[in-house]
Amino acid sequence: MKKNYVLLLILSSCFLSLSAQHLPASSFLTDSSDTRPLSEVVVKAYEQNRKLTEVGAPVNIINKAALNRFGNGSILPALNMAPGVRMEERSPGSYRLNIRGSSLRSPFGVRDIKIYWNEIPLTDPGGNTYLNQLGFYNIQSLEIIKGTAGSLYGAGIGGAVLISGMPAVWEKGVSADYTAGNYAYDTKHLATNSFNVDLRTGDNDHRNHFAYSHQTSDGYRQQTRMRRDIATWETQIKTSEKQTIHAYMLYGDLYYQTPGGLNQAEYDSNARMARPPVGTQPGAIQAQAAIFQKNFTAGISNEYHFNAHWQNTSSVYGAYTDFTNPGIRVYEYRQEPHFGGRTAFQYKSELGIGNLQVNFGAEAQKGFFETRDYLNKLGVEGALQTDDKLNNWTWFTFAQADLRMQDGWTLTLGGSFNKSALDITRVSSIPPVMVPVRFDNKFAPRIALLKRITPDISVYASASRGFSTPTVSEIEKSNGVVGPPLQPEDGIDYELGARGSLLNGRLFFDIDAFSFHIRNAIVQRIDSSGVMYSVNAGSTDQHGLETFLSYRVIDQPKAFVSDLRVFVSDTWHDFHYSSFIQDTSSFSGHRLPSVPPQLVVTGLDMALRAGLYLNMTYTYSTRVALNDANTAFAGSYSLLGGRLGYRRVLGKLKFDVYTAVDNAGNTKYSLGNDFNAAAGRYYNVAPGRNYFAGISVNYAL
Repeated sequence: MKKNYVLLLILSSCFLSLSAQHLPASSFLTDSSDTRPLSEVVVKAYEQNRKLTEVGAPVNIINKAALNRFGNGSILPALNMAPGVRMEERSPGSYRLNIRGSSLRSPFGVRDIKIYWNEIPLTDPGGNTYLNQLGFYNIQSLEIIKGTAGSLYGAGIGGAVLISGMPAVWEKGVSADYTAGNYAYDTKHLATNSFNVDLRTGDNDHRNHFAYSHQTSDGYRQQTRMRRDIATWETQIKTSEKQTIHAYMLYGDLYYQTPGGLNQAEYDSNARMARPPVGTQPGAIQAQAAIFQKNFTAGISNEYHFNAHWQNTSSVYGAYTDFTNPGIRVYEYRQEPHFGGRTAFQYKSELGIGNLQVNFGAEAQKGFFETRDYLNKLGVEGALQTDDKLNNWTWFTFAQADLRMQDGWTLTLGGSFNKSALDITRVSSIPPVMVPVRFDNKFAPRIALLKRITPDISVYASASRGFSTPTVSEIEKSNGVVGPPLQPEDGIDYELGARGSLLNGRLFFDIDAFSFHIRNAIVQRIDSSGVMYSVNAGSTDQHGLETFLSYRVIDQPKAFVSDLRVFVSDTWHDFHYSSFIQDTSSFSGHRLPSVPPQLVVTGLDMALRAGLYLNMTYTYSTRVALNDANTAFAGSYSLLGGRLGYRRVLGKLKFDVYTAVDNAGNTKYSLGNDFNAAAGRYYNVAPGRNYFAGISVNYAL
């Protein structure tokens, strides 16, 4: 087994060495799950249910084919193909999602972005999203809505993400996947392993999907081990021509160690070390810093068509998160039960000037959280510091009208009315003290105008107002103490874009320019004790141009080279503080931390008629500011990676054997940085050169 694995790695390395000309590389549809070109994909964003070229908004699609062009251990590299999107790994299992600078508020996890899994919100009523409770195999596709999406999805200036867990093309069967890999500095044993098995039964009218995945990693730094187990069940039942019911359950058990940030001297000396002890403060190893996270989510949705004009989709869910985090100073327990629901009505009618579609409805969430913080005595809980009960709720109503006129124009008008509240009761105080936190009602309007130039090309312009209330994790410091008073972020976003296809569909383009002004921007701080807290940072100006181009060079199924496609994804962002004064320091005009001014991802995908295929990816990022003062930067970097494999269909059996390399040049760079960290502890080194190989087998029933 090990000899075969080593042989695969050697063949892969030789092939990549011969092919590595630092050319742009792309993503073509290399599996059978969804072979539609991007221009033909039907998207759900803004309740449109239309082809991408008919949606007047900046939306990116990540389908299963894009996910499968990398290693089957993480969605990170596939998301980073989308312009304006940056997913980071601080350590195995610890992810941060950045859409147009939204990670400025995220020391870890996901904030300032509304995320839905199937038809239910994965974002909890406190504003936090445990995206790491989903594994690679729980995701079939993602729709990423960039910019303000509050007109239909509520709070979240960073946008929204719609995740689908059901395969796009239904096929009964059972499949198994196994991937193993290691890092260049230690090739004596396998450092990463992942296994997945799923069963699909029923037909298109009655689908059942069971899945279980197990993943482990020894990590590429000290104190970075990870283990994740996820079990899911989904069913979709079409009870009649009018009604479809969709139910789902997910249980996740995740453990990962947290190494902590390094300062420049430590990073230069030994970037793989964990945060060392300083004075009386323990290091990450001594504190046994880690996260134990268990999640259970269950939901059901119902789609009902009353007649040719009216339909409704309603969903309800319940979720529970058990979260334990021994940190550098604090040993924290969190229990977070919450529930909620969403209902959306749709009305369609033909008018004299075109087709009218109206969507309206409401969404509400309620949480009953409890947080207890103890002193961390070298990985053992010490004296109780705080014991808080948090009663939070949020709700909004929304409405949107789309008028598709006969001359190719589409006008969209929409908006939402939002309300949220939080009551913090400190039961560890005698007597208990209750602190109510209230935010003003917010109205988030949006207007968009789209023009179809040709059947395959459209241009659009939009203006929208968005807002984002502080999350529970921002209102309270990471040591449980209520932090400085915070106000919601608020801003107006202007978009101008064009997308479509040329040259008989061979060339696909998606270009979007935007200008966004935010008031009361919320940014993270980390004090010398490792305690995280947030402050309002005045106003910001954010301008950008995001471009995606894909060209299909060869499309001849019977030729020796049956498919060849190249792509380039380019992100240019000019993000600055327009007005920000803290104490006696002025940061006005400084670059926002967390946002590289330029990020380029290029790719090449090739398939031979015989079944061999190659996916190559090259990434370049300019340097990133690490603090508001712009006195420290993470350096620029270039990465080259690729996947070489063989696919075959033998009757009912399909299999895919592959080997791959990431960071083939063994570039040293920092990703998932701790912005505005005290004592300059910004740096979290990313993996160096790493190899992996895997096999996927599917048997149709």
